[in-house]
Amino acid sequence: MRPSRSFASDNNAVVHPEVVEAITRANEGHVVGYGDDPYTESAVRKFREHFGEDVEVFFVFNGTAANVLSLQALARAYQAVLCPELSHIYTDECGAPEKATGCKLIPLPAPQGKLTVETVAHAYHGIGDQHHVQPRVISITQSTEMGTVYKTEEVEALARFAQERGMFLHMDGARISNAAAAQGMTLRQATRDLGVDVLSFGGTKNGLMGAEAVVFFRAELARDFLFMRKQGMQLASKMRYLAAQMDALLTNELWKRNASHANAMARLLEREIRRIERARIVYPVDANGVFAQIPRDAIRKIQERYFFYVWSEEESVVRWMCSFDTTEEDVRRFAEFVRGIVEQTPR
Repeated sequence: MRPSRSFASDNNAVVHPEVVEAITRANEGHVVGYGDDPYTESAVRKFREHFGEDVEVFFVFNGTAANVLSLQALARAYQAVLCPELSHIYTDECGAPEKATGCKLIPLPAPQGKLTVETVAHAYHGIGDQHHVQPRVISITQSTEMGTVYKTEEVEALARFAQERGMFLHMDGARISNAAAAQGMTLRQATRDLGVDVLSFGGTKNGLMGAEAVVFFRAELARDFLFMRKQGMQLASKMRYLAAQMDALLTNELWKRNASHANAMARLLEREIRRIERARIVYPVDANGVFAQIPRDAIRKIQERYFFYVWSEEESVVRWMCSFDTTEEDVRRFAEFVRGIVEQTPR
Protein backbone atom coordinates (compact mmCIF):
# COMPACT_ATOMS: atom_id res chain seq x y z
CA MET A 1 0.00 0.00 0.00
CA ARG A 2 1.24 3.48 -0.86
CA PRO A 3 2.10 5.75 2.09
CA SER A 4 -0.35 8.58 2.73
CA ARG A 5 2.37 11.20 2.13
CA SER A 6 4.74 11.30 -0.81
CA PHE A 7 7.63 13.52 -1.87
CA ALA A 8 6.28 14.69 -5.21
CA SER A 9 5.24 18.25 -4.40
CA ASP A 10 4.29 20.55 -1.56
CA ASN A 11 1.13 21.12 -3.63
CA ASN A 12 0.08 17.62 -2.64
CA ALA A 13 0.05 18.30 1.10
CA VAL A 14 -3.11 18.80 3.13
CA VAL A 15 -4.37 22.20 4.23
CA HIS A 16 -2.87 23.28 7.54
CA PRO A 17 -5.29 22.82 10.48
CA GLU A 18 -4.98 26.47 11.51
CA VAL A 19 -5.99 27.47 7.99
CA VAL A 20 -8.97 25.11 8.06
CA GLU A 21 -10.01 26.70 11.34
CA ALA A 22 -9.74 30.15 9.80
CA ILE A 23 -11.96 29.12 6.88
CA THR A 24 -14.49 27.67 9.32
CA ARG A 25 -14.57 30.89 11.35
CA ALA A 26 -15.17 32.87 8.17
CA ASN A 27 -17.99 30.53 7.16
CA GLU A 28 -20.73 32.27 9.09
CA GLY A 29 -23.35 34.76 8.03
CA HIS A 30 -23.42 36.96 4.95
CA VAL A 31 -20.73 39.44 3.96
CA VAL A 32 -20.34 41.59 0.87
CA GLY A 33 -18.61 39.75 -1.97
CA TYR A 34 -15.65 40.53 -4.21
CA GLY A 35 -13.34 41.64 -1.41
CA ASP A 36 -15.46 44.34 0.25
CA ASP A 37 -15.58 42.40 3.49
CA PRO A 38 -13.85 42.54 6.90
CA TYR A 39 -11.89 39.33 6.28
CA THR A 40 -10.20 40.78 3.21
CA GLU A 41 -9.59 44.05 5.02
CA SER A 42 -7.92 42.15 7.86
CA ALA A 43 -5.75 40.08 5.51
CA VAL A 44 -4.59 43.15 3.61
CA ARG A 45 -3.72 44.75 6.92
CA LYS A 46 -1.58 41.71 7.77
CA PHE A 47 0.29 42.03 4.48
CA ARG A 48 0.97 45.67 5.25
CA GLU A 49 2.30 44.75 8.68
CA HIS A 50 4.76 42.36 7.03
CA PHE A 51 5.68 44.30 3.89
CA GLY A 52 4.96 47.98 4.58
CA GLU A 53 1.93 50.21 5.01
CA ASP A 54 1.95 51.40 1.39
CA VAL A 55 1.86 48.04 -0.41
CA GLU A 56 -1.05 47.09 -2.64
CA VAL A 57 -2.29 43.50 -2.29
CA PHE A 58 -4.60 41.46 -4.51
CA PHE A 59 -5.67 37.86 -3.88
CA VAL A 60 -5.96 35.32 -6.70
CA PHE A 61 -6.62 31.61 -6.96
CA ASN A 62 -3.33 30.19 -8.20
CA GLY A 63 0.33 30.85 -8.88
CA THR A 64 0.02 30.97 -12.65
CA ALA A 65 -2.48 33.80 -12.33
CA ALA A 66 -0.28 35.64 -9.85
CA ASN A 67 2.67 35.45 -12.24
CA VAL A 68 0.76 36.23 -15.41
CA LEU A 69 -1.14 39.18 -13.98
CA SER A 70 2.02 40.56 -12.37
CA LEU A 71 3.79 40.54 -15.71
CA GLN A 72 0.77 41.99 -17.46
CA ALA A 73 0.84 44.92 -15.06
CA LEU A 74 4.51 45.56 -15.76
CA ALA A 75 4.94 45.15 -19.50
CA ARG A 76 3.33 45.91 -22.82
CA ALA A 77 3.10 43.57 -25.77
CA TYR A 78 6.20 44.89 -27.56
CA GLN A 79 8.35 44.38 -24.48
CA ALA A 80 10.14 41.31 -23.14
CA VAL A 81 10.59 39.40 -19.90
CA LEU A 82 14.04 38.00 -19.12
CA CYS A 83 13.79 34.80 -17.10
CA PRO A 84 15.70 31.58 -16.28
CA GLU A 85 15.39 28.92 -18.95
CA LEU A 86 13.78 26.51 -16.48
CA SER A 87 11.59 29.09 -14.75
CA HIS A 88 7.99 28.19 -14.05
CA ILE A 89 6.69 31.00 -16.24
CA TYR A 90 8.66 29.63 -19.19
CA THR A 91 8.27 25.86 -18.81
CA ASP A 92 5.16 25.14 -16.75
CA GLU A 93 2.46 27.68 -17.51
CA CYS A 94 1.37 26.46 -20.94
CA GLY A 95 2.23 29.72 -22.67
CA ALA A 96 -0.13 31.70 -20.42
CA PRO A 97 2.31 34.59 -19.85
CA GLU A 98 2.83 35.08 -23.58
CA LYS A 99 -0.86 34.77 -24.38
CA ALA A 100 -2.05 37.15 -21.68
CA THR A 101 0.69 39.76 -21.94
CA GLY A 102 1.64 39.49 -25.60
CA CYS A 103 5.25 39.77 -24.40
CA LYS A 104 8.15 37.68 -25.51
CA LEU A 105 9.70 35.59 -22.75
CA ILE A 106 13.45 35.34 -23.24
CA PRO A 107 14.89 32.28 -21.46
CA LEU A 108 18.44 32.67 -20.16
CA PRO A 109 20.98 30.15 -18.85
CA ALA A 110 20.69 29.94 -15.08
CA PRO A 111 23.05 27.47 -13.40
CA GLN A 112 21.38 26.08 -10.28
CA GLY A 113 18.27 28.05 -11.23
CA LYS A 114 19.67 31.53 -10.61
CA LEU A 115 20.07 34.42 -13.02
CA THR A 116 23.13 36.62 -12.75
CA VAL A 117 23.69 40.22 -13.76
CA GLU A 118 26.22 39.05 -16.35
CA THR A 119 23.68 36.77 -18.00
CA VAL A 120 20.96 39.41 -17.98
CA ALA A 121 23.33 42.03 -19.36
CA HIS A 122 24.13 39.75 -22.29
CA ALA A 123 20.42 39.73 -23.22
CA TYR A 124 19.92 43.46 -22.76
CA HIS A 125 20.29 44.76 -26.30
CA GLY A 126 18.34 46.28 -29.15
CA ILE A 127 17.24 49.13 -26.91
CA GLY A 128 15.32 51.71 -28.92
CA ASP A 129 15.45 49.59 -32.06
CA GLN A 130 11.92 49.27 -33.42
CA HIS A 131 12.75 45.87 -34.89
CA HIS A 132 13.44 44.28 -31.49
CA VAL A 133 11.36 43.59 -28.42
CA GLN A 134 12.39 45.84 -25.55
CA PRO A 135 13.52 44.16 -22.29
CA ARG A 136 11.24 45.44 -19.54
CA VAL A 137 11.08 42.86 -16.75
CA ILE A 138 13.53 40.53 -15.04
CA SER A 139 11.64 37.65 -13.46
CA ILE A 140 13.28 35.39 -10.88
CA THR A 141 11.96 32.57 -8.72
CA GLN A 142 12.66 32.41 -5.00
CA SER A 143 13.32 29.72 -3.97
CA THR A 144 14.27 28.51 -7.44
CA GLU A 145 12.96 25.60 -9.42
CA MET A 146 16.11 23.69 -8.41
CA GLY A 147 15.51 24.26 -4.71
CA THR A 148 18.32 26.80 -4.43
CA VAL A 149 17.96 30.24 -2.87
CA TYR A 150 19.20 33.57 -4.20
CA LYS A 151 21.49 35.29 -1.70
CA THR A 152 20.76 38.84 -0.63
CA GLU A 153 23.48 40.35 -2.78
CA GLU A 154 22.36 38.40 -5.85
CA VAL A 155 18.83 39.81 -5.71
CA GLU A 156 20.09 43.29 -4.93
CA ALA A 157 22.41 43.22 -7.94
CA LEU A 158 19.59 42.22 -10.29
CA ALA A 159 17.31 44.87 -8.81
CA ARG A 160 19.99 47.51 -9.25
CA PHE A 161 20.56 46.45 -12.87
CA ALA A 162 16.82 46.72 -13.55
CA GLN A 163 16.37 50.06 -11.81
CA GLU A 164 19.27 51.68 -13.63
CA ARG A 165 17.67 50.75 -16.96
CA GLY A 166 14.05 51.57 -16.23
CA MET A 167 13.16 47.90 -15.90
CA PHE A 168 11.26 46.04 -13.18
CA LEU A 169 12.18 43.06 -11.01
CA HIS A 170 9.40 40.52 -10.56
CA MET A 171 9.75 37.68 -8.08
CA ASP A 172 7.84 34.44 -8.45
CA GLY A 173 7.53 33.73 -4.75
CA ALA A 174 5.63 30.47 -4.86
CA ARG A 175 8.08 29.35 -2.16
CA ILE A 176 9.19 32.74 -0.85
CA SER A 177 8.38 31.62 2.70
CA ASN A 178 10.86 28.75 2.38
CA ALA A 179 13.53 31.09 1.04
CA ALA A 180 13.01 33.69 3.76
CA ALA A 181 12.96 31.09 6.52
CA ALA A 182 16.11 29.45 5.15
CA GLN A 183 18.00 32.75 5.39
CA GLY A 184 16.56 33.85 8.73
CA MET A 185 14.89 36.85 7.09
CA THR A 186 11.50 38.47 7.38
CA LEU A 187 9.27 38.44 4.32
CA ARG A 188 10.01 42.11 3.73
CA GLN A 189 13.75 41.65 4.10
CA ALA A 190 13.64 38.86 1.50
CA THR A 191 11.67 40.89 -1.06
CA ARG A 192 10.94 44.59 -0.85
CA ASP A 193 14.12 45.56 0.96
CA LEU A 194 16.18 43.92 -1.79
CA GLY A 195 14.57 45.97 -4.55
CA VAL A 196 11.80 43.67 -5.80
CA ASP A 197 9.01 45.63 -7.50
CA VAL A 198 6.25 43.04 -7.63
CA LEU A 199 5.92 39.75 -5.76
CA SER A 200 3.82 36.72 -6.56
CA PHE A 201 3.28 35.58 -2.99
CA GLY A 202 2.73 31.84 -2.63
CA GLY A 203 0.32 30.30 -0.16
CA THR A 204 -0.76 27.00 -1.68
CA LYS A 205 2.64 25.35 -1.35
CA ASN A 206 2.85 26.45 2.29
CA GLY A 207 -0.37 25.09 3.75
CA LEU A 208 -3.19 27.00 2.04
CA MET A 209 -6.03 25.75 -0.14
CA GLY A 210 -5.66 27.56 -3.43
CA ALA A 211 -4.83 31.11 -2.40
CA GLU A 212 -2.03 33.33 -3.73
CA ALA A 213 -1.42 37.07 -3.77
CA VAL A 214 0.09 39.73 -5.98
CA VAL A 215 1.96 42.31 -3.89
CA PHE A 216 2.99 45.64 -5.41
CA PHE A 217 5.74 47.51 -3.59
CA ARG A 218 5.15 50.58 -5.75
CA ALA A 219 1.53 51.67 -5.66
CA GLU A 220 1.60 53.28 -9.12
CA LEU A 221 2.25 49.88 -10.69
CA ALA A 222 -1.06 48.62 -9.33
CA ARG A 223 -3.14 51.46 -10.77
CA ASP A 224 -5.18 49.33 -13.19
CA PHE A 225 -4.79 45.97 -11.49
CA LEU A 226 -8.38 45.77 -10.24
CA PHE A 227 -9.48 45.60 -13.87
CA MET A 228 -6.69 43.23 -14.90
CA ARG A 229 -7.63 40.78 -12.15
CA LYS A 230 -11.29 40.84 -13.13
CA GLN A 231 -10.53 40.51 -16.83
CA GLY A 232 -8.13 37.70 -15.96
CA MET A 233 -10.99 35.81 -14.28
CA GLN A 234 -9.27 35.90 -10.88
CA LEU A 235 -11.68 38.06 -8.88
CA ALA A 236 -13.23 35.77 -6.28
CA SER A 237 -16.85 36.47 -5.48
CA LYS A 238 -16.47 34.85 -2.06
CA MET A 239 -13.16 36.55 -1.44
CA ARG A 240 -13.39 36.08 2.33
CA TYR A 241 -12.31 32.45 2.02
CA LEU A 242 -9.07 33.34 0.24
CA ALA A 243 -8.47 36.24 2.60
CA ALA A 244 -9.07 34.18 5.73
CA GLN A 245 -6.38 31.75 4.63
CA MET A 246 -3.84 34.49 4.02
CA ASP A 247 -4.70 36.09 7.34
CA ALA A 248 -4.02 32.80 9.12
CA LEU A 249 -0.74 32.27 7.26
CA LEU A 250 0.55 35.68 8.34
CA THR A 251 -0.57 35.27 11.96
CA ASN A 252 1.69 33.91 14.71
CA GLU A 253 4.39 33.21 12.11
CA LEU A 254 2.55 30.27 10.61
CA TRP A 255 4.26 31.03 7.29
CA LYS A 256 7.64 30.66 8.97
CA ARG A 257 6.76 27.62 11.05
CA ASN A 258 5.47 25.73 8.02
CA ALA A 259 8.39 26.70 5.79
CA SER A 260 11.05 26.07 8.43
CA HIS A 261 9.72 22.57 9.06
CA ALA A 262 9.61 21.71 5.36
CA ASN A 263 13.17 23.00 4.97
CA ALA A 264 14.35 20.96 7.95
CA MET A 265 12.81 17.81 6.52
CA ALA A 266 14.60 18.42 3.22
CA ARG A 267 17.92 18.74 5.03
CA LEU A 268 17.22 15.49 6.86
CA LEU A 269 16.36 13.80 3.58
CA GLU A 270 19.56 15.12 2.05
CA ARG A 271 21.62 13.62 4.88
CA GLU A 272 19.90 10.26 4.54
CA ILE A 273 20.30 10.15 0.76
CA ARG A 274 23.99 11.05 0.96
CA ARG A 275 24.50 7.82 2.86
CA ILE A 276 23.42 5.83 -0.20
CA GLU A 277 26.48 4.94 -2.24
CA ARG A 278 24.91 5.19 -5.69
CA ALA A 279 22.85 8.32 -5.06
CA ARG A 280 24.21 11.81 -5.66
CA ILE A 281 22.72 15.15 -4.61
CA VAL A 282 23.01 17.41 -7.66
CA TYR A 283 21.97 20.85 -6.33
CA PRO A 284 22.49 22.56 -2.97
CA VAL A 285 19.57 21.88 -0.64
CA ASP A 286 18.78 25.46 0.36
CA ALA A 287 15.03 25.17 0.91
CA ASN A 288 12.56 22.26 0.82
CA GLY A 289 13.61 20.42 -2.34
CA VAL A 290 16.10 17.61 -2.85
CA PHE A 291 17.35 16.75 -6.33
CA ALA A 292 19.21 13.46 -6.64
CA GLN A 293 20.74 11.37 -9.37
CA ILE A 294 19.99 7.67 -8.91
CA PRO A 295 20.22 4.63 -11.19
CA ARG A 296 17.67 4.91 -13.96
CA ASP A 297 16.28 1.43 -13.39
CA ALA A 298 15.61 2.25 -9.75
CA ILE A 299 13.30 5.17 -10.47
CA ARG A 300 10.34 3.16 -11.73
CA LYS A 301 10.58 0.70 -8.85
CA ILE A 302 10.59 3.47 -6.27
CA GLN A 303 7.66 5.13 -8.00
CA GLU A 304 5.62 1.97 -7.61
CA ARG A 305 5.35 2.88 -3.94
CA TYR A 306 6.08 6.62 -3.79
CA PHE A 307 4.78 9.19 -6.26
CA PHE A 308 7.34 11.80 -7.36
CA TYR A 309 8.56 13.51 -10.51
CA VAL A 310 11.59 12.86 -12.67
CA TRP A 311 13.42 16.15 -13.16
CA SER A 312 15.71 14.97 -15.97
CA GLU A 313 15.15 11.64 -17.70
CA GLU A 314 18.36 12.07 -19.66
CA GLU A 315 20.49 12.53 -16.55
CA SER A 316 18.38 10.29 -14.29
CA VAL A 317 17.73 13.11 -11.82
CA VAL A 318 14.64 13.06 -9.61
CA ARG A 319 12.99 15.77 -7.50
CA TRP A 320 11.80 15.12 -3.96
CA MET A 321 9.87 17.89 -2.19
CA CYS A 322 9.13 18.15 1.52
CA SER A 323 6.08 19.87 2.99
CA PHE A 324 4.93 21.34 6.28
CA ASP A 325 3.30 18.00 7.11
CA THR A 326 6.29 15.80 6.22
CA THR A 327 7.48 13.93 9.31
CA GLU A 328 10.89 12.60 10.28
CA GLU A 329 9.42 9.11 10.11
CA ASP A 330 8.25 9.80 6.54
CA VAL A 331 11.76 10.84 5.57
CA ARG A 332 13.55 7.92 7.20
CA ARG A 333 11.15 5.32 5.81
CA PHE A 334 11.41 6.80 2.34
CA ALA A 335 15.21 7.00 2.43
CA GLU A 336 15.45 3.41 3.65
CA PHE A 337 13.15 2.27 0.84
CA VAL A 338 15.24 4.17 -1.72
CA ARG A 339 18.41 2.62 -0.31
CA GLY A 340 16.97 -0.89 -0.65
CA ILE A 341 15.91 -0.38 -4.25
CA VAL A 342 19.14 1.32 -5.31
CA GLU A 343 21.32 -1.33 -3.74
CA GLN A 344 19.35 -4.06 -5.51
CA THR A 345 19.61 -2.34 -8.89
CA PRO A 346 22.28 -3.91 -11.16
CA ARG A 347 25.21 -1.68 -11.99
